[in-house]
Amino acid sequence: MSNSSKTVHACEEARENEDMVKKVASTLEEADILRMFPSFVWKTQLKEEIIRRISQDVVSTLELLRKAKPGVESSLSWQSDQDLHKSEHFGQLISSIHEAVKKVLEFLKIADTPFVMTGLWANMNAPGAIHKMHNHPNNLLSGVYYLQTGKGADTINFHDPRPQRDVLKPPVTELTADNTDQVVVSVNDGTLLVFPSWLSHSVDANRSNQVRISISFNIMFSQFAETLSQPLWSVNSRMA
Repeated sequence: MSNSSKTVHACEEARENEDMVKKVASTLEEADILRMFPSFVWKTQLKEEIIRRISQDVVSTLELLRKAKPGVESSLSWQSDQDLHKSEHFGQLISSIHEAVKKVLEFLKIADTPFVMTGLWANMNAPGAIHKMHNHPNNLLSGVYYLQTGKGADTINFHDPRPQRDVLKPPVTELTADNTDQVVVSVNDGTLLVFPSWLSHSVDANRSNQVRISISFNIMFSQFAETLSQPLWSVNSRMA
């Protein structure tokens, strides 16, 4: 037998031995990953025609509102009152939100139960402005529509709702949805997000050169809205 043949034969034997060791070492059958109690964010993009219609109705209205009603304002941010759903100028946006919420309730297998919008408000954030981590108490679903974004102002962060998740943070070889405590979601003009109101979220500093404009909202079952969905903040103290 030639040296080359001996080498090939030795390599084959080594592979066979390695396979045997693996078979002996493994005492497990195929495993299933059971993902329990998942958090979700429902993301959709409105059609171009609807995006244009909403922009025509809303942008000029917000500029007038900002001049007439200061709302919550700082050097970098302005936030309107939460009653924009009572204005006819937001009718198309509200219609699209209601359509999205119905689809989310269908996804969650929730019976056909009446719901109402308990709040709708605008956020205008200049370059450098941020939104600290927060959630929306006393509501079922919350969401946001992106009227004007831009490169550097086109993400939102969602945070792991399990407080014990921070007890141990081992090093990982790769960040995945199963081992991270924060998920960054990219958005564009016309993106609509819907998520559980208890899911904490934040927004990094606006790194674009234009104002970022978004419209946030809360949804609650109609029978609970009057007693459970009143804002827990005043116009001078609420979080973004």
